[in-house]
Amino acid sequence: MFNLTQGYINGEWRDSISGDTFEVRNPFNDELIETIADCGIEDAELAIDEASKAFKVWRKTTPKVRSGYLRKIGDLLLEHKDALAALMTKEQGKPLQEAAGEVAFSAGFFHFFSEECKRPDGEMIPAAAAGKQFMTLREPLGVAAMVLPWNFPIGMPARKVAAALAAGCTCVVKPAEDTPLISLAFAKIIEMAEVPSGVVNVLPCSRNKVQQVGTLFCESPKVAVVSFTGSTEVGKHLYSLCGKSVKRVALELGGNAPFIVFKSADVDLAVQGLMAAKYRNSGQTCVTANRIMVHKDIYEEFLEKFKASTSTLKIGNGAESGTTQGPIINEKQLNRVVRIVAESLEQGAKLEMGGKTEGCCYLPTILTKVTPDMACWKEEIFGPVAAIGSFDSEEEAVEEANNSDRGLAGYFFSRDYSQIWRVAKALEMGMVGVNDTGISNPDTPFGGYKTSGIGKEGSKLGLDEYSNVKLIDMGGL
Repeated sequence: MFNLTQGYINGEWRDSISGDTFEVRNPFNDELIETIADCGIEDAELAIDEASKAFKVWRKTTPKVRSGYLRKIGDLLLEHKDALAALMTKEQGKPLQEAAGEVAFSAGFFHFFSEECKRPDGEMIPAAAAGKQFMTLREPLGVAAMVLPWNFPIGMPARKVAAALAAGCTCVVKPAEDTPLISLAFAKIIEMAEVPSGVVNVLPCSRNKVQQVGTLFCESPKVAVVSFTGSTEVGKHLYSLCGKSVKRVALELGGNAPFIVFKSADVDLAVQGLMAAKYRNSGQTCVTANRIMVHKDIYEEFLEKFKASTSTLKIGNGAESGTTQGPIINEKQLNRVVRIVAESLEQGAKLEMGGKTEGCCYLPTILTKVTPDMACWKEEIFGPVAAIGSFDSEEEAVEEANNSDRGLAGYFFSRDYSQIWRVAKALEMGMVGVNDTGISNPDTPFGGYKTSGIGKEGSKLGLDEYSNVKLIDMGGL
C-alpha cells in the first residue's frame, strides 16, 4: 500500500516531468529502499497552480466539512500506524517504538484541529460613535508551501498540514531529501481520506533540485505563506527570499537548549528527564538538551546516575527489538558530530563514555569539564552527545542559559516554587519545561525566540500562521 515512488499532484500520482529520479537509502545499512521521482521546478509550478485552483473551492467549505476530513485523516493514521512506523524506521532509522509514537503524535494534530477549526475566533468591537459596529473575522491565506525536516518526517507535515487545512488553506509539501517515502505515504493517507484533489500536494526532490524548488516557493505570487522547519541558516535564507514579495513566513529553526538541574531538584527525576531530552531520536531533535548545567553540590551524584542510565542504551537497527538508538541520518551529519566531539576534547573537555562511531551510529557520549567556549556548547550538536558543566548560583545558570542567539526551548529541574517561577520567567525561550521535558503536544504552542524562528505551531495559535484577520466596519445602523 505504501510502496510509492511518484509525486502526488492534484490527486494524481505522477512521475517527474523531467523523468529524473533519485535513490532513497536506509541510513543504518545503506541499502537501497526505492528509486523515486525527482520533482523539479516544473513539477512545483504545476503543484502550486493546482493548489491555487483548489483553494478557491476549499476555502468555501464549512468548518464542519473540513473537520470531517481532518478527523478521517487522523483515524487513518492510527489505523495504519504499524505499517507507517515500519516504513519510517527503514527510511529514517529511529527505533520502531519511537516511530509508532510519532505516527500517533501526528494523528493527534488532525484530531485536535478537527475540533479547533469549528471554533474560528472573531470579535465584536464596540464603536465610539453611534450607529456603527466593528467586527473581525478570520480568513485563510491561500496556498501554503511547506519545507520539511528529516528528523520527524511525518510529525512535521502533520503539524503543518492539519493547521493549514483547518484554516482553509491548500498545501504544497516538499519532504526532506533523506525521508521522502513517509511523506508520500502521508499523501496516500490524504488520498484515502478522499480529501479533494489539489488540496494537498507532495513533491519529493533530491538535493540537486531543492534550492530551485525552495526559491520558487518563496518567490511565487501564488504562494501565500512558506512554512519551514530546519536549520537557522537555511531559515534565514528563505526569510530573505520571502521578503522580496512580503510573503508570510512560519519558521521553526534550530535550538541550543539549556538543561539546568538546581540543588533542590529531584535528581532521579532530572536524570529521567535528561535521558528523554538528550537521547530521543539519537539526539537529532531541535529541542534536545544541548547545554547541561548541574549545581556543584549534586553534580557527582547526578553524573553517576546519568552515566548508569546511559550505559543501558542499545544502539543498532531501529527495526530490531530492544534498540533504543538508531543511526545518524547520513554521513555528513555523522562527521559533524565526530568533529564537534573531537574539537571539544582538544579544548579540554573530558570524555566520560562513548565518543566513538559504530558503523553509521554514534555511541551515546558524555563529556564533562565543559566550558562555554567549547564546540559542544556553542553549536547545536544534533547527536547523542551530552555536554555537562556545573554552576554555583541561580543567577549564573540563568545568565549562561540565555547566552545564546537561539531561544527555542529550555528545561530546568527544581523543587523550590519561588525559584521555579523566577527562572521560568527569566529564561529567554519560547518553551520552558519545568521538571518535565514533554513540551511538544498538539494542543500547546510550539515555537521559539531569537533566531529559533517566527510564529507558533500547534494549539489554537497554529491557525494564525495560515490566516488573515479582517476588520468589518458597519455604519448606518
